[in-house]
Amino acid sequence: MSLNCSMWQDNSMSVKHFAFAKFSEVTEQCFLLFTLILLMFLASLTGNALIALAIWTNPVLHTPMYFFLANLSFLEIGYTCSVIPKMLQSLVSEARGISWKGCATQMFFFTLFAISECCLLAAMAFDRYMAICSPLHYATRMNRGVCAHLAIVSWGVGCMVGLGQTNYIFSLDFCGPCEIDHFFCDLPPILALACGDTSYNEAAVFVVAILCISSPFLLIIVSYGRILAAVLVMPSPEGRRKALSTCSSHLLVVTLFYGSGSVTYLRPKASHSPGTDKLLALFYTVVTSMLNPIIYSLRNKEVKAALQRTVGKKKILTHS
Repeated sequence: MSLNCSMWQDNSMSVKHFAFAKFSEVTEQCFLLFTLILLMFLASLTGNALIALAIWTNPVLHTPMYFFLANLSFLEIGYTCSVIPKMLQSLVSEARGISWKGCATQMFFFTLFAISECCLLAAMAFDRYMAICSPLHYATRMNRGVCAHLAIVSWGVGCMVGLGQTNYIFSLDFCGPCEIDHFFCDLPPILALACGDTSYNEAAVFVVAILCISSPFLLIIVSYGRILAAVLVMPSPEGRRKALSTCSSHLLVVTLFYGSGSVTYLRPKASHSPGTDKLLALFYTVVTSMLNPIIYSLRNKEVKAALQRTVGKKKILTHS
């Protein structure tokens, strides 16, 4: 059912509030999805916070690879916190409305964290390339200053794209309907509510998505292409295995993140459907954020050991 927007319009008849569409008329289905998302959200927050804490408190992990991993964990926490709380509220409450400013704020932070993660994953791939293909110069070329600059650039690009895209979308007029057929204020569903012909706006959003998603991904492909070439010429099977094992977790995370993101934002508009978009949104906002800490902790002995030491310290402090 479409919501009546008359109470949410000013004198210029421009919509100033939105409301998220109800997931289902069946209350049990909404509560089931609420429970699943809440559990995954808590698992994501706990896992990413533990990894960031373990890296911070264990000097053995104060290396470029784990510096970037800690940044990734902070990004995942911000990424999920920008959309999941409001999503949970909309699932079990009749208060599904969100103000114009609230929607713009949510879109900005979601875009900031998403684009920053794209860039950070590229920086992590470059770090692995330097470690494997140029090990003798790795310590000097990937020093603290270089790592900090790469992280700052990743966050900076995310911030600029977030500001630009949000300002661009919300400079449009929204005449109604005001119902967002999605779980949060994402670019495509908000753009669909704008007045008049938005084909140029959609093209601009698509171009930005191509640049900000495909460019970092291309850097990742190039980095791993060179890594693979270097690994294949290694004389020792043990050396090849060790080199590939340091990249496997990152490759899996890249596949999950870019796979869902590319399908969502880079596929043709004709193939979009609200049901598919919602399913993909749940995957790249909740599932991938929950899986990343599991991937890194299960496939990395150093992280696993650091987590055990961190959890052990917390237990000692609790019982003392």
